[in-house]
Amino acid sequence: MSDKKQRSLFSGKLGYVLSAAGASVGLGNIWRFPYLAARHGGGMFLLVYIILVVTFGYTMIMSETALGRMTARSPVGAFARFGNGLINRLGGWLNAVIPMLIVPYYSVIGGWVCRYLYAYLRGETAQLAETETFNSFVGSGSQQILWFLVFAALVLAVIFMGVEQGIERVSKFMMPVLVILGIIIAGYSITRPGALAGVKYLLVPDFSHFTWMTVVAALGQMFYSLSIAMGILITFGSYMKKDTDMEKSCVQVEIFDTAIAILAGLMIIPAVFAFSGGSPEALNSGPSLMFLTMPKIFLSMGFGRLIGILFFVLVLFAALTSAIALTESCVSTFEDEFHWGRTKSTLFMAAVMIGLGALSCLGFNVLSFVRIFGMDFLDFFDFLTNSLMMPVAAMLICLLILKVVTPAGIEAEVMASSAFKRRGIYRFVLKYMAIPFLAVILLSSVASVLGFIKM
Repeated sequence: MSDKKQRSLFSGKLGYVLSAAGASVGLGNIWRFPYLAARHGGGMFLLVYIILVVTFGYTMIMSETALGRMTARSPVGAFARFGNGLINRLGGWLNAVIPMLIVPYYSVIGGWVCRYLYAYLRGETAQLAETETFNSFVGSGSQQILWFLVFAALVLAVIFMGVEQGIERVSKFMMPVLVILGIIIAGYSITRPGALAGVKYLLVPDFSHFTWMTVVAALGQMFYSLSIAMGILITFGSYMKKDTDMEKSCVQVEIFDTAIAILAGLMIIPAVFAFSGGSPEALNSGPSLMFLTMPKIFLSMGFGRLIGILFFVLVLFAALTSAIALTESCVSTFEDEFHWGRTKSTLFMAAVMIGLGALSCLGFNVLSFVRIFGMDFLDFFDFLTNSLMMPVAAMLICLLILKVVTPAGIEAEVMASSAFKRRGIYRFVLKYMAIPFLAVILLSSVASVLGFIKM
C-alpha cells in the first residue's frame, strides 16, 4: 500500500490526457505519418489507419493503461505483480528496456529539429533548401553531438521537475500550442495554388491504391504513433488516479493522436502537391520529406522563413513531449526496481542517453565504417526496437492478459471508473486479432529489412 500512497500522480484527467497525448504525439505523427500516407495512397492509407486505431490501437491502449493503474508500477513491477514466470520477467524488462534504447537515437533526430529551427531563426532559408546542407550537417560529428546535447538537456530538465510539476505542466503548455501552430500551418498549406489536389489525395480513399502493404504500413504506423509497447502507457497508467474515467481518457488520447496525424498530413501533403504537382518522386521521398523536401517547399512559398520557423517549433514540441515520456518511463523503472531517487535515476538515464546517442550521432561520420547488418547505429537501434522488440513486447502483454490477468480482470479495473462502452470490441480484438496482427508487423518488418518486401 505504501507504494501507492507515495507514488506521483497526475492531478486529474486533463493532466493524464495531455501527458499521454504528448507521449503519443511525436515524430511518428509529424514526420512519419505524412510520408507513409503520401507513399501508400493517401486517403486509402488514412481509412485503413483509422479502422486499425479504433480496434487494435484502442485495445492496446486500454490494456497497458489498465495494467499500470491496477498495479501502480512501471512495466517490470506491473508484470511481476502477476507472478515470476518467463512471460512476466521477459515482458516486464522488454517493455522497460525499449524506451532506454529508443530515447537516445530519438534525441539525435530531435537535435536535427533544433538545428533546423535555429537555422530558420537565423534566416538561412535558402541554404536549408539545398541537399548538401543536410548532408554536411549529418556528416559533422561535432555539430551532431552539439545539437543532440541541446535536445537531451531540454528533455532531462523536465524529468528532473517530476510528474505533476514537470511532465504535466509542460504538456499542458506544449500540446495546445502544438495544435494552434498545426492549424495555422495547415491553413496556409492548403490555400497554396494546386494544394487542394493534395487535400483530396489525403482525405478521399481511392481503392485502386489499396494493397496488402497499405495495411502493413498503417499497422506499423499505428503501433509507432500510439506508443504501444514502449512502457509509456503502463507507466502513465500507474500515475492515473483511481477515480479518473479511464476509457474516456484513453479515447481522448486516441482521438487527439489521430487528429494530429491528419493535421500533419494536411500541413505537408498539400504543400508537396503545390510544390511539385504531386509528382511520384516527391510523394515517395520517404523519411527525407521533412529535412530535404519541406525546406524546398518553404523556399518556394511567400513567408517561407516564418512558416519554416513555425513548422519546426511545432515539430520540436512534438519531439520533446514524446522524448520526455520515453525518458520518464525509464526513470520510473529505476525508481521502482532499484529504489533510487529521482535525481539518481535521471542522472543514470542521462548517461545512457549520452552514451548511446553519441554512437548514433557518430555513426554517420566518425564511426561510419561500423555496420551492423548493413545499418549504421541509428538505423540499427530503430530496427531493433521498432521492428523486433516492440511487437514481441506487445505480444507478451496480450499473453499476460489472456493467460494470467484475464480479460475480465482488465475489464473490472476499467469499469471501476468507466462505462467501458467498447468492451465487446476489446474482447474480440484481444482474443482473436491482436497476436496475429503483431506477428504480421514483426514478420513484415524483418522481411522488409532483409529485402524480401518493400515497405
